[in-house]
Amino acid sequence: MLCVSLPGLSNQQMTMMMAAGIGASSTAMAMKPLATCGRYDFDGRGGCWSDCGKGRRNYVVATATRNASSALTEYSKKSRADFYKEVLEAARDKFTREISFQSKDKDISLAKALLYVAAEDEAFLAFNHEMDARSIQNERKDMLLSEDAQDWGCVETMPMAGKNINEWLAELDAIAKEVEAELVPREIGCDLVEVLDAVNKVLFESRGFERLPVLVDSKCSYLHSVLSSGRASAILLSVIYIEVCRRLNLTIVGSRVGEDFLIWPPTGNPEELFKVTSGHSLFGVVNGKCVDDPRSRASDITSNSLLGLDIATNRDIIGIALANLIRLHWKRASRTNYGLMLTSPLRSFNKYDEKFNKNSGSNPPLLRRQELRLAIMASERLLILQPHNWALRRDYGMMLYYNREYEAAVQELSICMAFAPEDEAEVLEPFVEKLHLMRLETSWKSFGQKGRLTVP
Repeated sequence: MLCVSLPGLSNQQMTMMMAAGIGASSTAMAMKPLATCGRYDFDGRGGCWSDCGKGRRNYVVATATRNASSALTEYSKKSRADFYKEVLEAARDKFTREISFQSKDKDISLAKALLYVAAEDEAFLAFNHEMDARSIQNERKDMLLSEDAQDWGCVETMPMAGKNINEWLAELDAIAKEVEAELVPREIGCDLVEVLDAVNKVLFESRGFERLPVLVDSKCSYLHSVLSSGRASAILLSVIYIEVCRRLNLTIVGSRVGEDFLIWPPTGNPEELFKVTSGHSLFGVVNGKCVDDPRSRASDITSNSLLGLDIATNRDIIGIALANLIRLHWKRASRTNYGLMLTSPLRSFNKYDEKFNKNSGSNPPLLRRQELRLAIMASERLLILQPHNWALRRDYGMMLYYNREYEAAVQELSICMAFAPEDEAEVLEPFVEKLHLMRLETSWKSFGQKGRLTVP
């Protein structure tokens, strides 16, 4: 393929033009910029014609310009909504590859996997925004929709809170370098306590990270937002701690204890972690106030019980972060339906709950669709990690029901029944039968049927 460099065109645009067929050759060749080539500069050694005449050169220029214009026109037709849709698919694909069971757990990057999660959700929100803008434009013909030039073309370069994925990964590198700088004047070698103290000082004093006990803001549940604002859920702050220490060649492990996720360095002398200095133990500084809260199971952890905890894998940690996203977005989606649970519709088939039966309709309640879709997306990712988790698949199927995707809900709940305990399957069976009828009713309406199917 003949490669011609045209002034003012980026490498990406050049690639598209080459794919469109600028010039013709069976072998790709490097050439001088066309603007710098004289009449006899094509000598064959550079892969071009020798002693080409003026007419031939004009033909080459005209053909290249025409094909370039065609390629650029096609490139410009792709709207921002199209870009975001592509990013949605690419982010899910890269997340799936990152946590693939074909790779070893130790090779999984927590930061990269969670940044792909954030990229997919950010692209979804941006896509919705663009589609809303298009709808407004269609309603108001006199309104012009501005299309800013898109200076990125893949998930790694999509900006999130001012930085792309690679730049957020570099932010973790920068934090690790700050810790190294903090250790230089101490001259302590590889003393574990001093290293952890330096990490704590950089994260909680220099950087001002803050652990939030209750999930109320979605920005505290996405890694890029946490790195930007410093306000984090407990699990994401633990992820940052683990990633920074990994860059310092220090292993940090963790385990879920009740509603908390505790982290610590594996050591042969765990008593050192619980030694109180200046009113706090190192274990307490790393894990926050939960270790001192008598209402938390974390407060019962001692140096002896610490050794008996199950160590979470990288996949487990990602799963905990995704489960938090599901709870957060479901809570926000059902905000106008106080007390509504994912499994609430299943109770309508309980013969002992006549009051609920009387007040229940055949249609699901109205929820905030965007938040519900974000919860569904988080469930889909978690099912990639835990495909045989029947309770998770049940909740996923119920979210599809709330989203009025009856056919998909029937499929997922039917799969769930195959894995669920017998008593749970018996609860699901009549509900799935009802969904079959609702799916039929929906399909009849789509064919223009005016009648209504009565569902008992």
